[in-house]
Amino acid sequence: QVQLVESGGGSVQPGGSLRLSCAASGIKFNDYDAAWYRQAPGKQRELVATITSAGRTNYTNSVKGRFIISSDKAKNTVYLQMNSLRPEDTAVYFCNPGYYSAGQYVSYNYWGQGTQVTVSS
Repeated sequence: QVQLVESGGGSVQPGGSLRLSCAASGIKFNDYDAAWYRQAPGKQRELVATITSAGRTNYTNSVKGRFIISSDKAKNTVYLQMNSLRPEDTAVYFCNPGYYSAGQYVSYNYWGQGTQVTVSS
C-alpha cells in the first residue's frame, strides 16, 4: 500500500519561507521520479516541481528561483524548500511519484492528504 504524508505547511507572511516534506511508504523514491503539486480553491491542480530518480529537477516558471525540490534517499522523503513566498503561492500542496513520458511528467496518481500553505499579511 502506497502512502504519502505531506507536512511542513503553515501560515507565513509574504517573503517568508517554508520547507515541505513528503514521507513515503510502500514506494521508494529511489525508483521513481517525484513531484510537488499545488491546488488553490477554484483552480486546477498545478505541477510545481519535479525531481527525477537521477536528481534532475524542473520547476514551473512561477516558482523558478524561489523553490527548490530535493530528496533524501535514506529517509525516502522528498522536500520542497519554498522561499520568497507570495500570496499567489497559497494552496494545498501535494507530493506524488511519477515518471516522464515524451518530456512531460505523468503522475501515478497516488495522493496524500496534502499540506496547507497560506501566505498572507
